[in-house]
Amino acid sequence: MKLGIVGLPNVGKSTLFNSLTKAGAESANYPFCTIDPNIGIVPVPDERLKLLSDLYDSQKITPAVVEFVDIAGLVKGASKGEGLGNQFLANIREVDAIVHVVRCFDDSNIIHVDGSVDPLRDIETIDLELIFSDLEVLEKRIAKTGKSAMNDKGAKKELETLKALKELLESGKPAKAYEAADDEEADFVHSLTLLTDKPVIFAANVTEDDLASDGAENEYVQAVRSFAKEDGSEVFVICAKIEEEIAELDDEEKMMFLEDLGLTESGLDKLIKASYSILDLMSYLTAGEKETRAWTIRKGTKAPQAAGKIHTDFERGFIKAEVINYKDLLECGSNAAAREKGLVRIEGKEYVMQDGDVVVFRFNV
Repeated sequence: MKLGIVGLPNVGKSTLFNSLTKAGAESANYPFCTIDPNIGIVPVPDERLKLLSDLYDSQKITPAVVEFVDIAGLVKGASKGEGLGNQFLANIREVDAIVHVVRCFDDSNIIHVDGSVDPLRDIETIDLELIFSDLEVLEKRIAKTGKSAMNDKGAKKELETLKALKELLESGKPAKAYEAADDEEADFVHSLTLLTDKPVIFAANVTEDDLASDGAENEYVQAVRSFAKEDGSEVFVICAKIEEEIAELDDEEKMMFLEDLGLTESGLDKLIKASYSILDLMSYLTAGEKETRAWTIRKGTKAPQAAGKIHTDFERGFIKAEVINYKDLLECGSNAAAREKGLVRIEGKEYVMQDGDVVVFRFNV
């Protein structure tokens, strides 16, 4: 899973990135301190892995990972070269979802590029820049496709879709609002990697005082939540400064720190949950002496395709899957005990994988 982090300058974007990835991206109180896109790989927290690893005495644990891409703060006119320009938007065209950091706190000591705090205005600014960037992509594609559309039915159909998308974006709506006629057209639209076609998760950055209540009394947060509901987006409340402090602690200290703040999970935990939810993802598990590992798949994935995440040969030569829910396995204390109780199931090609399945795939190539 790959997430792109965007936002205006000085909203806490790079501070959040630093805390999530411990990558040490420069963060300062002036615009454009992030000059190159920063990339960080973060393991997905999953307590099931440690429990299964202990059961199997595994040599190593391999969690699922998230790749974060942090780009320079965008400003009005970025798509036309203002600020550091549109070059950085290209770095997030390949991400699965966009994390939009929105400032939801007042602080006279931290400059706001527009002179005041207004999260809905900030969202509109970023959204327009993403639309302008997508329009540029569409215009180039229309010019290229138009040449071959005269003699090619497929190209003609693509051209019609491109023009319809352009019209939609020019009306101020994102590409994800486009209603494709069929799966083929939907696949074509997704293949364009338009920024406004991507799911969005809003990170409402608040002060420590608003964190414990999850921003319940914060008018800025409520405005973002209302907007996100209309937009079909996810929202999570975070205090980038607190996350920065948490990042320096070990697991035990982190839990104590969160408890002192009246919290049960970190910002990273919230973001992972929001990401899995909006992308319709889940994890299945494999466990043994050599390794206990989490594999990320889309909900609704069938067993052969899930096996293909491990290796293409597993999917090509799929015979069956031996499946047990991780809770049942832990309660039984061993795979052998689970078999005796009839909890290990044999599933075929039509089996739809479930979150928390512990699987052994049988295949023959």
